[in-house]
Order: sequence, then structure tokens, then C-alpha cells
Amino acid sequence: MSIVIHLKKQDYEAMLKHCRAGLPNEACGLLGGRVDGEVKTVTKVYLLTNVDASNEHFSMDPKEQLAALKDARADGVSIIGNFHSHPESPSRPSEEDKRLAYDSSIEYLILSLQQPDNPVLRAFGIDGNKNVTAHEIDIVE
Repeated sequence: MSIVIHLKKQDYEAMLKHCRAGLPNEACGLLGGRVDGEVKTVTKVYLLTNVDASNEHFSMDPKEQLAALKDARADGVSIIGNFHSHPESPSRPSEEDKRLAYDSSIEYLILSLQQPDNPVLRAFGIDGNKNVTAHEIDIVE
């Protein structure tokens, strides 16, 4: 199984700006879009507040989450993933990220800002047994 996530360059840039603005803390958000077999296409990025205001973990603002869910539903799309930044560590799920990954059907994107001038965005599937699989991200114009 080879899952590919299509992400528009402007959406990637919005995520990067949001994550940089959140420093030194982690930033987070949701990804709306559609799934067509192995291809997951992001059509909208929801930039949410990390209510934990921490550089090691995040919790999405519940009111903002609900608003994103309602907006996605109104647009006829699903929440197909979420993202958060790792200000000081590589782009891979931490033990806490794995423990808190409750939905094996969505994508978990992590944007590492460990090297500020070289951000690294990676996508992962995390199954019910907490096994992690790297997925491809295709950033398109």
C-alpha cells in the first residue's frame, strides 16, 4: 500500500508560516480533503491554536476543531489528517504522538523546524497497534 498525499504549495506555505509563528511552541491544525483510493488530496488547511502553549506537545482548541469540522462538512469534504510542528526535534512521531493517534484512517503530518532554514514535512499513517508507516507527500502548484 503506497499512500500519496497531494498538498497545494500555497497550503504548505500557510502551514509553514503558522508553525513558524507558533515558535517556540508546537503549532497544529487539521486537513480537510478527499480520499480516492491510495490518493489523499488536501483541499483546505485549518490553522488551529495549540491551547497547551508547549514546545513538546499540543492540544487543538476544541471550539476551533468543531468549527473546522462544520466547515469541512459544509464543503462536502472530510477531515483527512492533522498536522503539528516539532520545533526542536525531527519530523517523526514521538511516543506521545503515537499514543494520541486515535484514528488510523487519517494522515499525521509533522513539520520539523529543528533546522529553521530547512523545514522538513513528512506524513505518517499510525495504525491501531501504533505502528508507523511513512507516506509520500506530493506538493503541487
